[in-house]
Amino acid sequence: MTDLSTSLPLLAKTFPHRSPKAVLAAAAALLVAGCSVTPVQLTQDEVSERVRSDQTQMYKDAEPVSGPITYPQALARALRFNLDYRLKLMESALARGLMDVSAKDMLPKLVADAGYNERNNDSGGVSVGIEDRQVSLRPSTSEERSHYYGRATLSWNALDFGLSYFRAKQAADEVNIAEERRRKILQNIAQDVRNAYWRALGAQRLSAEAEQLAKRIEDALDKSRQAERAGVLPPAQGLAYQRALLDAMSLVNAKRQEMQFAKRELAALMSLPPGTEFSLADAGASMGPTPVLLDTTRLEELALSSRPELREEDYKARIGLHETKKQIAALFPNLNLYGGVRYDSNQYLYNSHWSDVGLSVSMDLFRLAAIPAIRRTNDARKATDEARRLALSMAVLTQVRVSVERYQLALVDQELAADSSRVDQRLSSMSRAGASNRLESELEALRTDARALVSRFQLATAYAATQASYARVLNSVGIDLMPEAVTGTDLSTLATAIERSDATAQQQVGSVAPAASMPARPLSVRVSGLPSGVDEAAVRDAVRRIVARNDLVVSDAADALALGLAWERAASSERGTGRARWRITLAEPGGRMLLTQEYVTFVPVELSDRAVSALAEAATLSVVSDVRRNASAKVSSR
Repeated sequence: MTDLSTSLPLLAKTFPHRSPKAVLAAAAALLVAGCSVTPVQLTQDEVSERVRSDQTQMYKDAEPVSGPITYPQALARALRFNLDYRLKLMESALARGLMDVSAKDMLPKLVADAGYNERNNDSGGVSVGIEDRQVSLRPSTSEERSHYYGRATLSWNALDFGLSYFRAKQAADEVNIAEERRRKILQNIAQDVRNAYWRALGAQRLSAEAEQLAKRIEDALDKSRQAERAGVLPPAQGLAYQRALLDAMSLVNAKRQEMQFAKRELAALMSLPPGTEFSLADAGASMGPTPVLLDTTRLEELALSSRPELREEDYKARIGLHETKKQIAALFPNLNLYGGVRYDSNQYLYNSHWSDVGLSVSMDLFRLAAIPAIRRTNDARKATDEARRLALSMAVLTQVRVSVERYQLALVDQELAADSSRVDQRLSSMSRAGASNRLESELEALRTDARALVSRFQLATAYAATQASYARVLNSVGIDLMPEAVTGTDLSTLATAIERSDATAQQQVGSVAPAASMPARPLSVRVSGLPSGVDEAAVRDAVRRIVARNDLVVSDAADALALGLAWERAASSERGTGRARWRITLAEPGGRMLLTQEYVTFVPVELSDRAVSALAEAATLSVVSDVRRNASAKVSSR
């Protein structure tokens, strides 16, 4: 850095007639110019402070979870607290602010100016004759060495007004573009929430059974190891038994972990603080009928009129049109009007206060030569905008068709998963019915139970995939799930508004409402005619578990449908194998019969609570589809 003690005398010698103020100003400028700047890295404390501040800001507005979260509540939390959505809201607000700034540019300009002038000698001059070039006046001045001045000027420029008008129109369309981008983020969040919610709910429904099965398998592993050490089992047979148990548990764990990750995804979408425990509302969320979509042509028309990306292209085309008008307006003559008041402290002036007005017109004639280039540019811009819009429209139509096909395929996969689940559950019931105390029999029961649980995980996954495909249809069509006007910003009000908006959106793309909004009538279970010594309550509880496991509500309400299972012992077969018949009925509370079927099965020699309960489960599973259809049909006809 330059030494100031040596610089000041040098400046004084260089500028001998300068005032002390001027010398100090020059010295200050030299001081600033002589300073060097070196990079300074952030300290660890500064980084730590930033991390703490960011963590506080990310979760400061999150409301605590007070109960099970429904799908509308999950979506309401995501839309209110999601950081990506907040960013788009801020960008929209910024665009509105820029529009207001552009609108202010159309106002006339009022400029106030004040200053101070000082020089080290007098200004002035002499006059000479035009013809003889003789000095006619002695040197004189009309300006003080030091004087103050001030002025205020109001001016209006016609060209600036026109250009500012078109810039303001462009800024207004930028606001619309920001709103369309906000809509797109909202639609993406709604799709992600629906996907994560149903996968997380499926994992929550089956986690307790998975833990129970894991405990049973662990107990069986302990027994087999003890039997192997005691010499009851040959080592090869014991290891094979343990290998089979571990394989069964590995399948269950793989499906459970796959679905449990969805809960963390859902927590991130809702911007819940890390470690927040919550549960999802299971009441009324059944895996029943799914929407039947409208004709693909109708969906394509909706997409072309509703997709945010296409609307954004429309606004970009309008911005291009305003840009063309700006370029044309710049060719016109420039008209400038101004007027103002003046003041000057110069004592040599006759009038120290005065006002003036003026009018000026100017035009850049060379600018006219750019007219052909402007036309070519505007034509190219229009062609480019149209080509981009058509390409995007084709991509949108492709997305709609693909999403509809995926949804149809997901429905097929869901039906196959449901059939597989029912078959595996029946196999599990039959295996438990015939299980004895032998290790082989217990192993087969555990394996079938594990396979049945895996099938139910696959059914939950298939239903979540159906919901995700349906959400993709809504997204590809451009359906908004956030209403335009909401009476309040609290979560309950927002969730109610979203639920209504979701129902309206479903009517736009489908002809049947989802099962979540159309619950089946409850069922009351009745069991009769059981063999002597069999606990009726245990059999009834087993049937109730199967009914609830297949997304039907069990209740003893007055309007509940009566599901009856009557045991009848059938004649033995030629080989002496025991057989039994279940007579299954479904009736209205008044007694009107809705369903009557029989289920014949082989029975073990020794009938126990476990065996009869398992057979009752298998019989119930054989008619569960018909029961669900009748229960849902009664709902829709009431």
